[in-house]
Amino acid sequence: MPYTEGTRAFQVDLRGVVDLLSRHLYSSPRVYVRELLQNACDAITARRAGDPMAPGRIRVEVGPETIRVHDTGVGLTDDEVHTLLATIGRSSKRDELGFARHEFLGQFGIGLLSGFLVADEIHVESRSASGGPAVLWTGRSDGSYDVATTPAQGEPGTTVTLRPRRDAAVWTSSRTVTELATLYGSLLPVEVTVDGTPISGDGAPWQVRHASPLLRREALISYGRELFGFPAFDVIDLEVPEAGLTGVAFVVPHPANPGARDAHRVYLKGMLLSEKLTGLLPEWAFFVRVVVDAAELRPTASREALYDDDLLEHTRDALGAQLREWLVKLAATDPARLRGFLRLHHLGVKALALHDDDMLRLVDRWLEYETAEGPMTLAQFRVRHPHGRYTTSVDEFRQLAGVCAAQGVGLLNGGYVYDGDILARLSRIEPGHGLSRLEPAELTTRMAPVDPAAELAVRGFLATAAAALAPLGCEVVLRDFDPAALPALYLTSRAARHDAQAKEAAEVAGEMWADVLGALDAGGGEKPQLVLNHRNPLVRRVTRLADPALAATAVEALYGMALLHGHHPMRAADTATLNRSFLGLLDWAVNG
Repeated sequence: MPYTEGTRAFQVDLRGVVDLLSRHLYSSPRVYVRELLQNACDAITARRAGDPMAPGRIRVEVGPETIRVHDTGVGLTDDEVHTLLATIGRSSKRDELGFARHEFLGQFGIGLLSGFLVADEIHVESRSASGGPAVLWTGRSDGSYDVATTPAQGEPGTTVTLRPRRDAAVWTSSRTVTELATLYGSLLPVEVTVDGTPISGDGAPWQVRHASPLLRREALISYGRELFGFPAFDVIDLEVPEAGLTGVAFVVPHPANPGARDAHRVYLKGMLLSEKLTGLLPEWAFFVRVVVDAAELRPTASREALYDDDLLEHTRDALGAQLREWLVKLAATDPARLRGFLRLHHLGVKALALHDDDMLRLVDRWLEYETAEGPMTLAQFRVRHPHGRYTTSVDEFRQLAGVCAAQGVGLLNGGYVYDGDILARLSRIEPGHGLSRLEPAELTTRMAPVDPAAELAVRGFLATAAAALAPLGCEVVLRDFDPAALPALYLTSRAARHDAQAKEAAEVAGEMWADVLGALDAGGGEKPQLVLNHRNPLVRRVTRLADPALAATAVEALYGMALLHGHHPMRAADTATLNRSFLGLLDWAVNG
């Protein structure tokens, strides 16, 4: 195929660019209001660079057939109109005009095209602060445009006029435009009105001066209630100079879901970037909602999210450090309030304690845990039980708490999220803290043996019980222990659970894998134990049964009850045993 050498410029189809921006860059047509406000605010910023006393006003007027946005900004000359509007995206030309500096919110040419989200025609009338005639530019969604000039009248500035399409009426009514302008531009540092109604205030509420810290706090709590719908537990000031960031964090006054997505409100130079930005805070900080304004963080092309670059990572770490400092200060100055916070947001503090020693100390000293003797902090528990134990299962704790308390064994519930890792990390701040995981089988050694004469008297029963449970891989032990109301206790070790799982897997595996699992079996491993309580009246009556078959059925029933009481997983054989024993006892009761 013949070709000619040399450099050629791409021929850009403006209609395709408009379609790309309107259908794929922006998430919703509503952003056209933000883009027009951004352009107007940038124009005012450019004019004030040369004339600090220049007026800063943006007027939005919504008519029956048009929407007009007028600003008192720097305006455009005929050449600048061609450069910024006819040459979309050429950064070198924008640099020459000064519109690519970091203090500007957006890009005039690209932002103006967002008007095509709701209109097929955009009209721009601009009067430059440098003098010259007014420039009239009319662009259409088909990619065509006209440029004309007329004698300038009035002060410098630009008026953008949209003629909305009928299918865009939901986005272009006076009420909607007012709501969107308020949403996006309420913190802009210039005067903004919509149909004569002011929508921009005195800047960021956290920067407004008040007569006293108490009045400021009350005002910010009211502001947070308006934004997020809750009266904050507390308000925390935030600042990251490297990102030009200031703002506040509102502590949620109710338990927060760790899995819920962030709902943070982020402004860039006073213009709303997002109402629900994610990734601004560390994952553990799910107990706050923040509102910030930043000058140096980089927005994405759609200006609805932030680039996840080094500066954002630094900002995230700095904000996390400030939330952490608030917690440390609260512990030092207001312990009662800290306890109230921990009751609401212990999960967030636990998550932070996994990698922060100061937070680990805070958890150790202030966060109450469930123990066999009632709620107490880790520090209190360690003083009372220097060699205490903990479980990593809530069910296991509930099963063994009463038994451990009766035997004088300190037991702590470490079965909730993060608890096991926190207890394992305690040695970082308290070397040799003495807390270790409970092996349920070791409780057998803490229980009193039965009187030798009494055990000799029930030797036949124990042989019958052992034979009944042997097919289930469970041993039978007779002990004296409290509470006496508990007839039987099923105890198993991690090694015994592992052996049972391996055997169960081998039973359902193919021949090859069964051989592999069999080779891994060390043989002669520990077995679970059914500990019968000789102090329990029911158990004593069972041990005196003369009928071996009935005694075996009773033991099987006690075995099934102990499994259910301890919330242990039940195998098919266990379920069958429980059903058989229930039916056997029922038959005995009916037939005598």
